[in-house]
Amino acid sequence: MTRIAVFLSGHGTNMEALAEKIRSGDLEAEIVFAASDNPDAGGLERAAALGIETKRYPFQLNGRTACEEEMARDIEKERIDWIVLAGFMRILSPEFVSRFSGKIVNIHPSLLPAFPGKDAIVQAWRYGVKVTGVTVHLVDERVDHGPILAQEAIPVETGETVESLESRIHEIEHRLYWQTLRNLFNGKIQFSERRSRS
Repeated sequence: MTRIAVFLSGHGTNMEALAEKIRSGDLEAEIVFAASDNPDAGGLERAAALGIETKRYPFQLNGRTACEEEMARDIEKERIDWIVLAGFMRILSPEFVSRFSGKIVNIHPSLLPAFPGKDAIVQAWRYGVKVTGVTVHLVDERVDHGPILAQEAIPVETGETVESLESRIHEIEHRLYWQTLRNLFNGKIQFSERRSRS
């Protein structure tokens, strides 16, 4: 059984969607723990309600270096196979990413390389794009970079609001992430690791 740790910063809806697919047997994995940089993240409450162990790494209070070292110890102690970022809003250091190279996966609400970073849905909507979407990718030392594992496009409709676009993108995320992870864990996705250049 693939052992995963899910990292989040907010409501944890992607984590919850993964947990539902694990419970139904569609995704063969175990969420060993859910963790957040935000001690008050609603996603931690969702995880606890599902019987998942929760961990808190308060970056703002303790700093990135100390928190990442604690994260790394827990990941290694719990024999985590994959680190799954699901709305985790902290940038991981190159040292941390290198330590777990090829084992960190992220979901991003745009068709990368377009609109990396925060507020990607708002960025796309303000720019006036006709098509946006969702990307699942491996994490490397650069922000929202690394080998793309899956993408799905969505047309931006006439009269679309940010809220309606966000809702439609979340629907894609909740389906695309577990499907991509299933293929990744089963070895059905082949990729060559792309390293950042200095």
